[in-house]
Amino acid sequence: MSRGRELLLMGRRAMRELTRVPRPQTVGGNRIELLEGGDALFPQMLQAFAEAEREIWLATYIFHDDPSALALMQALADAARRGVAVHVVVDGFGSKATLARLREQLLPAGVMLEVFRPLERWWAWLQPGQLRRLHQKLCACDDRVGFVGGINLIDDRLDLNHGWGDAPRLDFAVALHGPLVPSVLAAARAVWARAHLASSWREEMRTVARSAQPVRRTLAWMHDLRARTALPTHDEPVRASFVVRDNLRQRRAIERSYVNAIRGATAQVDIAVPYFYPGRTFRRALRQAARRGVQVRLLLQGKIDYRIAALAARAVYDELRGHGVRIYEYTPAFLHAKVARVDGRWATVGSSNIDPLSLLLNLEANVIVDDPGFNRALGERLDVAFAASREVDEPLRGQGWRGWIGRALVAWASALYLRLAGIGGRY
Repeated sequence: MSRGRELLLMGRRAMRELTRVPRPQTVGGNRIELLEGGDALFPQMLQAFAEAEREIWLATYIFHDDPSALALMQALADAARRGVAVHVVVDGFGSKATLARLREQLLPAGVMLEVFRPLERWWAWLQPGQLRRLHQKLCACDDRVGFVGGINLIDDRLDLNHGWGDAPRLDFAVALHGPLVPSVLAAARAVWARAHLASSWREEMRTVARSAQPVRRTLAWMHDLRARTALPTHDEPVRASFVVRDNLRQRRAIERSYVNAIRGATAQVDIAVPYFYPGRTFRRALRQAARRGVQVRLLLQGKIDYRIAALAARAVYDELRGHGVRIYEYTPAFLHAKVARVDGRWATVGSSNIDPLSLLLNLEANVIVDDPGFNRALGERLDVAFAASREVDEPLRGQGWRGWIGRALVAWASALYLRLAGIGGRY
């Protein structure tokens, strides 16, 4: 085998290992706080950045440049200047408009900024995999505190398509302390490494004939990563797990977590999500739960940001309502929450929608909590949101030819999009 071929294979193995996140493992001994909106999340992140001593890892879809986001940028830069190793990775589509500002603010301070699948040249769209985006919202500081949820780094009252509004969008995250934090850190570090290797791989391969050190350094880093992400086990509450959806070994982990919880429900299922177009297995689980007497409530968008997403959700309204699922549309503001609760213990908060993009394409991350107190806290927030929403109660009309054509068009468009992204089979 030639030297170049051998090093290329080494690099590919390193890429697979670096971007692998430990499989979900439920552990106790966590302290988990539910945070509603950036108004609750951002002050805690600022405090964590100010108290960080060794490292900060942050991954996000949108890192904007409004005043709230600029304060976070400044805190990251300040941490880097005092010697903290600060790593930030943003999505090349979600943060495209603010990349210049991010580089201007972060790079001079020593922040190690990477862009996941950048789109700064038109031909980047022709590269394979560009429809698979970084949609995670993760942060970890010193293995001490972590943040996971659906909240982008943008003011709650600012929408990129519709401008500023009076009411904050509905969104959630969690602050984590305890043995689950290393998994969050590992996931943020893995996606940063994935973006870093993709951007530097070509340059490193140009030196392959002269030296194997770049690849060997990567392999050494990979071994260090694996050594630092083993989870300690605890029996104390709060019990929780960290679940990712990637394009490697955990492609269906989040979907399976949802479906298994719904299949085991005995009393109640509440789901709040802005983009809702579940596959056959997910819809079947919801229908069967409602038929056996479980109260199933869905909180979906009433104030629309993307028309096509609303059409996709409404294509399955009649099917689900026909089996007893109750559907509400949230109208006070934009809905961006991705949360759910089942019965009195199981709950999840994260970045994953229930649609093909989140369940089959994007990088996503959720925390699943097995705790009555957390479940109750989330339930109280959801009850307020349901009370402020409009229940969909129009007569069922999906059995007619118009309903059939609408569902067929949405299914066709979804299948076409997935084929373009390289996903085969039926959703």
